[in-house]
Amino acid sequence: MAKTIVIKQVGSPIRRPADQRATLIGLGLNKMHRVRELEDTPSVRGMIRKISHMVEIIEEKG
Repeated sequence: MAKTIVIKQVGSPIRRPADQRATLIGLGLNKMHRVRELEDTPSVRGMIRKISHMVEIIEEKG
């Protein structure tokens, strides 16, 4: 079973650099309080680290 991570967007992309907005869209988060369950890979972890001020890790499964 693959490890998964549940993240929630808690910060607004308004007045943020374009690369941070693109990272949110890449994670599937483009509206406030949206929740996504993603595979826990190094690339996803790097994306989360890049926008850690706008997302919150809710749960780690697996």
